[in-house]
Amino acid sequence: MGVAAPRRKLSPGEYLELERASEVRHEYAGGELFAMSGGTFEHSAIAANIGRLLGNALGERGCMALNSDMRIKIPSADRYVYPDGSVVCGRPEFEDERRDTLLNPVLVLEVLSDSSEAYDRGDKFAHYQTVASIREVVLASQKAPRIEVFARQDDGSWVLRVYGPGDRAVLSSAGCDIVVDEVYRGVLGAASTAERLPGGRTTP
Repeated sequence: MGVAAPRRKLSPGEYLELERASEVRHEYAGGELFAMSGGTFEHSAIAANIGRLLGNALGERGCMALNSDMRIKIPSADRYVYPDGSVVCGRPEFEDERRDTLLNPVLVLEVLSDSSEAYDRGDKFAHYQTVASIREVVLASQKAPRIEVFARQDDGSWVLRVYGPGDRAVLSSAGCDIVVDEVYRGVLGAASTAERLPGGRTTP
């Protein structure tokens, strides 16, 4: 989560009006705006790979993978957030006719980083649990090939399954799985192994 902008508290309606006109994305909590900071190469690549793999795996299952542009509303906490990815199955439900705030994701994805991990595992995860449609919360490390899948059980409890190299991460909410090695292929260590160029420059 970013740094709160120093201004008076806004209503959800005021937030949406400002957000839709803003070139910078903000999450909303308790009347405050929190600017979304940029991510690392690893963060962006992992999120993109998971989105691509999910899209391919979902096929004709009646579900759709969405990227980080899709805003999610958390009614119980009066919050609006941007996960790194999400999945909706069946008919998507939206806040209003603008169709830019999803109400019924079945899965949300967060790629962990040093600045956001505590928030993603703490308050944000707790708020995701209050959204009735969300059946799974997926946390992906950007430091090692590790994907954590928290799945809601019929009794309301949550079960964690951890997947690593060689595994297929099972995503029951979407009726598919993704190969962990494919999520991280060519990503980890890319910066440290960049080819040195004359003059101290490095290739991307």
